[in-house]
Amino acid sequence: MLTVSKMDVYYDAIHALKGISIKVNEGEIVTLIGANGAGKSTTLRTISGLIKPKMGTVEFEGKNISAFKAQDIVKLGISQVPEGRRVFANMTVMENLELGAFIRSDSAEIVKDIKKVFERFPRLAERKSQLAGTLSGGEQQMLAMGRALMSKPRLLLLDEPSMGLAPLLVKEIFSIIQEINASGTTILLVEQNANMALAIAHRAYVLETGRITLEGTARELAASAAVRKAYLGGE
Repeated sequence: MLTVSKMDVYYDAIHALKGISIKVNEGEIVTLIGANGAGKSTTLRTISGLIKPKMGTVEFEGKNISAFKAQDIVKLGISQVPEGRRVFANMTVMENLELGAFIRSDSAEIVKDIKKVFERFPRLAERKSQLAGTLSGGEQQMLAMGRALMSKPRLLLLDEPSMGLAPLLVKEIFSIIQEINASGTTILLVEQNANMALAIAHRAYVLETGRITLEGTARELAASAAVRKAYLGGE
């Protein structure tokens, strides 16, 4: 579904991504793990068109989208839940969700999909008229995910969904990620909580200072001594 080939990305003189190649097959959860500053968020931002690669290509369903604008990439079926949630704080929960559907014109289906979001995230239904900025961190994460789902993505990019959340909420968010995947959405997950990410992913890549250093099934990487030592708190 998604093929990133030999992608180089620079921030001015800083060489952030150095020839990375990754693949995501339809129906998978693929996770990118790595330390802070490894280039994980940069990878997602390049796929979603917010950053342009200097070299290499991003292909979605066989189409080269490397030069596409971010809004056109959303229209193709890729949606991103950004790091730090980035909800529209001065708008209500309902307005945030409606804005998530801005590329759509099928009003009746939009109403149905908002209902689906509320079924998946009952707390958002209780707070639908509340300003997004007054929600807890966990509720804002649910809203950011719900808003991204409103564009009906076939590929969902999730950037650090567990960041700053209490352990119980992290479990809940990861369980919802599995549900979203089971209902037919392919997922590329960037996550510092490597234990949780590898527990739900099908395949994984390890990113270190802008390079892919390991790849394999999630089970293989979870069993790797190097990964355990560096990311899973093991020996």
